[in-house]
Amino acid sequence: MKDENKEKLKEYLKWKTAIKMGLGGKVLKYGWSNLTAEESGKIGGIVSRKLRERDSKNNVKNN
Repeated sequence: MKDENKEKLKEYLKWKTAIKMGLGGKVLKYGWSNLTAEESGKIGGIVSRKLRERDSKNNVKNN
């Protein structure tokens, strides 16, 4: 995957996760920097897991 597409995917997943967690309004109003470390870490962990799962599925398809 191209770097630009991967960054767009990360951004999409970050927003999707924040919204699912009920933090979308907070991010829109105050920005990402106003999330707590716990909130940011939770979002980052979920995004990382989803990217790893996606990459492992792609590797299985390519083998």
